Amino acid sequence: MTFLAAEPNEQIAQISNYLIYSAMAVYTLAFFAYIAEWTFGSRSKVARTAAALTADDKAKDAPVPAQAGVAVQVKDGSGGTAVLEKPAAPKVVTRSAAGKRGDLPDGPGAAGGDQQGDMYGRIAISLTVLAFALHAAGVLTRSLSVQRAPWANMYEFSTAFSMVIVAGYLGFLIAKKNVRWIGLPLVTTVLLDLGLAVTVLYTDSSQLVPALHSYWLWIHVSLAIICGALFYLGFVGSVLYLFRDSYETHLMNGRTPGKVRTSIMERLPSASSLDKFAYRINAAVFPFWTFTIVAGAIWAGDAWGRYWGWDPKEVWSFITWVAFAAYLHARATAGWKGRKAAYLALFAFACFLFNYYGVNILFNGKHSYAGV
Repeated sequence: MTFLAAEPNEQIAQISNYLIYSAMAVYTLAFFAYIAEWTFGSRSKVARTAAALTADDKAKDAPVPAQAGVAVQVKDGSGGTAVLEKPAAPKVVTRSAAGKRGDLPDGPGAAGGDQQGDMYGRIAISLTVLAFALHAAGVLTRSLSVQRAPWANMYEFSTAFSMVIVAGYLGFLIAKKNVRWIGLPLVTTVLLDLGLAVTVLYTDSSQLVPALHSYWLWIHVSLAIICGALFYLGFVGSVLYLFRDSYETHLMNGRTPGKVRTSIMERLPSASSLDKFAYRINAAVFPFWTFTIVAGAIWAGDAWGRYWGWDPKEVWSFITWVAFAAYLHARATAGWKGRKAAYLALFAFACFLFNYYGVNILFNGKHSYAGV
């Protein structure tokens, strides 16, 4: 199939830039709204609930009588009779005997917290939706300015990548999933990604070399963006799992974490929930990542006359595939759960990031056709 390359429309490209900057401004407002949600929610219902849980834990860990004391009657000075109890030998009941790690519930603030915290959370989500609309419009107008897919260089890939991340988050919210806790790290990451895109990675709108004007640009690269965005959500789940797991370990060992740490950790789901969240996303996305690599090989056969040439991008795509395959295999067969699995998942996503940034910047290959 032959594609006719149109000259870039610089006016539309400039509109795209304005839309991206506008989206960044609204994402910044959403960032502060998420901060307010965490701060005010943590100071009220979450903090009180966490304090109550801590007090309850101390009561469980305190020595309790094994049986009722022995009653003894004595006469008081007025001629009456008083009843005293002789204390029996105490029997210690610890928190570890009261329940297992998997029995710990989600933090009380994981779904939004109290009324005030929930109000700020709703404002943050509304701002995120508005920013996403501006962001998507910026990506669309970039595509219109060049009459092709808007992900042919690192700037375009970055803007599209962060857009799909936000789309995935909002999609979970629409599906009534409890993912409010992703909001703050998500908008922080999106702002960093867009900031890097408009400064270091920015590239003027331009056309590709003729060999790369193919419908596979829409299929292969769009799949890579979608897979990477969802892998990112799993990555956030794994990172937060490690923090929450450490917090729960302190509780299970009878130690009392600090107030600031408690208020933050109680805004997250339980470690078990976070572990399952990350695993389910990575397991669901992995088949699509496999097809992404296959689609890239087919496109390489059409464009360069070979399906696999050990290009740096091809090699690191395969390394990423192996890392995620090892993670899923370890979970399914070796019974790896918890911290070991989380570390392996983080390594797999680090491979994806290196394939995205490191390979394009540090290595030369056929995938360097668009420059930065």
